[in-house]
Amino acid sequence: MNYDPKTNRSRLMTYPITTTLNNIRKHDPCSEGWQKLLKHLGKTGADDEPLELVTVLDSNGLDDALWCCHVLPEHDRDWRLFAVWCARQVQRLMNNPRSVEALDVAERFANGAATPEELAAARTAAWEAAAWDATGAAAWAAAGAAAKDAAWAAAWAAAKDATGAATWDATWAATWAATWAATWDATGAATRAATWAATWHATWDKQKEAFRLLITTGQVPEAQQ
Repeated sequence: MNYDPKTNRSRLMTYPITTTLNNIRKHDPCSEGWQKLLKHLGKTGADDEPLELVTVLDSNGLDDALWCCHVLPEHDRDWRLFAVWCARQVQRLMNNPRSVEALDVAERFANGAATPEELAAARTAAWEAAAWDATGAAAWAAAGAAAKDAAWAAAWAAAKDATGAATWDATWAATWAATWAATWDATGAATRAATWAATWHATWDKQKEAFRLLITTGQVPEAQQ
């Protein structure tokens, strides 16, 4: 039983999460991704046969699977909690408590313990915190500033109204933050390039497996900050 913050009611959700090709098609997917999915399924066009979202993940990868979040608004709670989970992975880089508070409120909102007004206020506060912190950006090394900016972006995305878009934004922002943070400590161009590639892929793979767990069981892993 999941809480729906839009209707202020509980509702029964089933897993694994499914959609249909017709549902995906009516939201105008990119041609390349659409053809890749059809080829994987051995089909030539859209239909109403149930399609597990994990199949999209395995066929097209995390990017396209995240895009599909906005075609399944009934799972807004799941998408918001996943966005929060992604942002929690780089919470250590958030140097303003208002960014962390935005995550806390977004999580409470998804679980029916915060109002839309409280969510909006937390999102605004996180935005204002970023503007305030920007005044000291010149004191940061470039990569350090990028890591902190990306971490804030992940928190702000998790508190968005449109949770389908928030999921994609938070995942990418958290990946950027983790990668920038690791690269910042590396010395030498070759080492930085190798660190960037390794960290990016490791972080992306971790998020992919967390998303797989969510869409098949309705659970997200415990956040590791």
